[in-house]
Amino acid sequence: MSPSIYPVILCGGAGSRLWPMSRQLLPKQFLPLVSDRTMLQETVLRLRGLTNAQAPTVVANGEHRFLVAEQLREIDAAPRMQILEPVGRNTAPAVAVAALSLEQAGDRAVMLVLPADHLIRDAARFRAAIERAAVVAAGAALVTFGIEPEHPATGYGYIERGAPLAGGAYRVARFIEKPDADTAKAFLHQGKFLWNSGMFAFSPRRYLEELARHAPQMLEACRAAWAGSARDLDFVRLDAAAFTACPADSIDYAVMEKTDAATVIPVDIGWSDVGSWATLWEAADKDGHGNVARGDVHLQDTENCYVRAEDRMVSVIGLKNAVVVETDDAVLVTTQAQAQKVKDVVGHLDAAHRSEHVSHSRVYRPWGYYESIDDGDRFQVKRLMVKPGAALSLQMHHHRAEHWVVVSGAAKVTRGEDVFLVAENQSTYIPIGAKHRLENPGKVPLYLIEVQSGGYLGEDDIVRFEDVYKRI
Repeated sequence: MSPSIYPVILCGGAGSRLWPMSRQLLPKQFLPLVSDRTMLQETVLRLRGLTNAQAPTVVANGEHRFLVAEQLREIDAAPRMQILEPVGRNTAPAVAVAALSLEQAGDRAVMLVLPADHLIRDAARFRAAIERAAVVAAGAALVTFGIEPEHPATGYGYIERGAPLAGGAYRVARFIEKPDADTAKAFLHQGKFLWNSGMFAFSPRRYLEELARHAPQMLEACRAAWAGSARDLDFVRLDAAAFTACPADSIDYAVMEKTDAATVIPVDIGWSDVGSWATLWEAADKDGHGNVARGDVHLQDTENCYVRAEDRMVSVIGLKNAVVVETDDAVLVTTQAQAQKVKDVVGHLDAAHRSEHVSHSRVYRPWGYYESIDDGDRFQVKRLMVKPGAALSLQMHHHRAEHWVVVSGAAKVTRGEDVFLVAENQSTYIPIGAKHRLENPGKVPLYLIEVQSGGYLGEDDIVRFEDVYKRI
């Protein structure tokens, strides 16, 4: 009997090297960087057609819970479970709690651990490799997928193949950190080194056994976090105190580099971790001059560049090997050779207490989104979209008043004891301190303009009384 495959999708990455597109509240796994689908959606879709595959278990930060749910709903993919981490603790604990959720899945259960933000061009070949890996993993091995290297990359870790095993697998001789250029060239020439993909297949029981052997404190904290978890709508919230106390480490360091059961299956699947703008340029289809252009872009005398325009027209003249990324509130210009240093910009913004690394002008909420249009001294203007049937929390503000103008759709408004409808081209006013709620009772999205005025306009000036999404 073929093993049952339980995909576990890890959504906890920050993607800081892909700023200004990737941000704290909307990191790269939730962005359509390569296709019209987001990276998370592509990760789930490429599993369709996989033999004996179960619904995915998704492990994500609590802040992103509704993003995950909405993006899976858009592709008609219902997760087996969505586990919410109160804090990030790297991949080993994230996989541990997923394994604990699968302890009763049976002896033929195999976890397929996938980051949500990788690019794989040959999905059919990848599915075939997964099915081979599942058979090997069902035999007690801890399997990783090694990528056949295309060039001497210095941005990836490497795996040295050891003795051959059945099923096209090999023992792992050793893991190697990211090498310098000369070492990477030597690895490519020798032909027995593979890129470390960070994708794995193993049974939940075997992973927990190896974690108990090599990182017992981590497993103890994860067991406590899982035992203290609670259901919240369609989510499972880990116990915050227990998981926060868990040591942070990757699967590689905590288990794979220490176990004697590490096994690698070489694959050639058109893989990229999309870790920087330079790697995204490498993976993308290019024009005759080696350029990748996204959005309203004009190029002249330009070669080997990645240019992306999200909000405005961007013209590039006379550049080579450059990266230009425009959003409505930030612009990045760098060379491909310096693309890894984009994370330094994020560090600068954080140290300066700015917000351009935290969120875009459009901020997604479980009920829809809002986007900033204008702001100044004691005022702020936003555009809101409320999904059909959705409702904001019943709330009040200590420091600001709000004026709502309905652009399209119809709004159901609660203001104090009054409940009434506001139609298209109509408006209403919410005074400071008034208890209020905005709902969309219709079957089409509700769009409105919100004008805030007052002495303090921060998003933390919200007192919630009722909330269907159980936010604090």
